[in-house]
Amino acid sequence: MLVSCLLEGPMLLVIDAGNTNIKLGLYEKEKLCSTFRLATERQKTDDQFAVILFSFFQAYNINYSDIDGCIISSVVPPITAPLQLGVKKLLGIDSIVLGAGIKTGLNIKIDDTSAIGSDIVASCVAAAAFYDCPCIVIGMGTATTISVLDETKTMIGGSLIPGVSISLNALISTSALLPSVSLDAPKKVIGTNTDECMRSGIVLGSACMLDGMIEKIETALNQSCTLIATGGIAPTIVTKCKHDIILRDDLILEGLRLIYVKNQRKHSKAPNV
Repeated sequence: MLVSCLLEGPMLLVIDAGNTNIKLGLYEKEKLCSTFRLATERQKTDDQFAVILFSFFQAYNINYSDIDGCIISSVVPPITAPLQLGVKKLLGIDSIVLGAGIKTGLNIKIDDTSAIGSDIVASCVAAAAFYDCPCIVIGMGTATTISVLDETKTMIGGSLIPGVSISLNALISTSALLPSVSLDAPKKVIGTNTDECMRSGIVLGSACMLDGMIEKIETALNQSCTLIATGGIAPTIVTKCKHDIILRDDLILEGLRLIYVKNQRKHSKAPNV
């Protein structure tokens, strides 16, 4: 899906490269003006990424010569360098790649800070900037991640759960008699056929899991939390939860924008290739 608006000034390109999709956003100052997605394909070269970006910009009449900055979050190491080089070839920009040495402003207190995904860092940065803490940040992508920020906006840990699609695919692939089903929410909790039973289990069961985890985390903190969810499958699941959870599709992109601003530096644009 593409969202767009009129672009009139210097722009920032933010890229969130996940295991399933790569989401891109274009900012004019603090305004997210365009977003688009492409499938994550680990074998893509830097030239192919440059061509893909060029095609998107051309298709949606975006003057990419106005893009003067780029920041990348990638949890897929094989495509990080090709993405960075593709941006360099097309835009003449040295991208900031979120990782060691990049200032985020986020205080992280976990056993191994190097093991935390850059997408989780970006989402927590945005949550800390825009919402009251303590808060629980839920990311629903290939995996379901739950991150906890305490009242001081420190990231103190969380949970990692197989994603909704992964769980469904595992069920189908290991059970010969079960069919493929959509992830549409069921009309009733008590299914009367295989399709309804599977969708009840995967959609409503996932919602119950989130409700249960939220309750356990709030009990551990002895505090109520602001609840925020992001990710492609989040609207389907979160709307079935009993808790009031804020849906924020652009949470990671906003976090990347904030991190870019904190690390902003002059980029000398090389000639386009």
